[in-house]
Amino acid sequence: MLNKYARAFFTRVLTPFAAFLIRLGVSPDVVTVLGTAGVVAGALAFFPVGEFFWGTIVITLFVFSDLVDGNMARQLGRSSRWGAFLDSTLDRVADGAIFGGIALWYAGGGNSVLLCAVAIFCLASGQVVSYTKARGESIGLPVAVNGLVERAERLVVTLVAAGLAGLHAFGVPGIEVLLPIALWIVAVGSLVTLVQRVVTVRREAAEADAGTAGTPGAAGAAS
Repeated sequence: MLNKYARAFFTRVLTPFAAFLIRLGVSPDVVTVLGTAGVVAGALAFFPVGEFFWGTIVITLFVFSDLVDGNMARQLGRSSRWGAFLDSTLDRVADGAIFGGIALWYAGGGNSVLLCAVAIFCLASGQVVSYTKARGESIGLPVAVNGLVERAERLVVTLVAAGLAGLHAFGVPGIEVLLPIALWIVAVGSLVTLVQRVVTVRREAAEADAGTAGTPGAAGAAS
């Protein structure tokens, strides 16, 4: 849902900014790298010490680069396999920094081994969810399912909760509980999404194998 509606909205909003960067001669790849560097710096500098409000502000400012670089590439007519690869790869780096920073907080000042483990599970399951789709597509399957919680949902739920939880430092009582709730939601949602994608790939693979076996000449080739 977020990919369908929110991405389209922010793409329209950020189009003038993307055009401005193009006029300055900035490359989409540069925006991708700088955006990821900003997210990683914000997550690892602020989250491990419990500064969730300011960390979320910094991350949010840079996370929109994921929309800006693609917008620039389309305006330039330079969409490429390399750009798609770089963008997807650095997305995984950014996600790892966000959930890794949260895990470091709960391993230290947050003093919760359980929530540290949940954050690590969110990190790992998010990576595997992305891998299942990429691997399925690499063997020629459509992987025609999005799933309950994709990357956009994982980031929005986690960052909104982290930002609000950070208001505890400004004297808002009890609000820090939002981050643990969000982590559990993302963990369960990611697990459901992983199961959805695995089941879809299994079904599509079985259909593809059955179609190949029924193709005239397949039996002769096999013999």
